[in-house]
Amino acid sequence: MKKSVWMILSVALLAGGCTWVETTDSGATVSVATFEQVKTCKNLAKVTVAVLDKVVFIPRSEEKVAGELQTMAKNSAAEMDGDTIVAVSRVIDGEQAFNIYRCGK
Repeated sequence: MKKSVWMILSVALLAGGCTWVETTDSGATVSVATFEQVKTCKNLAKVTVAVLDKVVFIPRSEEKVAGELQTMAKNSAAEMDGDTIVAVSRVIDGEQAFNIYRCGK
């Protein structure tokens, strides 16, 4: 029994450090900007993306979660022919909202 508990905890800790979201080729071309930088761009959509912020009740790194959310938003923007994203909310429970823009860069 103790061995099983340790095995589960070990797997959870290892998984908590992993990055599960990969940038697509087209997502890699999407820029991250501020509202000031997108004044002349066309706003295409608002998306809310989400990832796991805990694995078996163990919190994941805030930096990893934020990075994965940004990656998901960039991938989503590329699918909509957007080229720029702007975060419009903070990360809350593994979720964040982004506006997608086409700036014609």
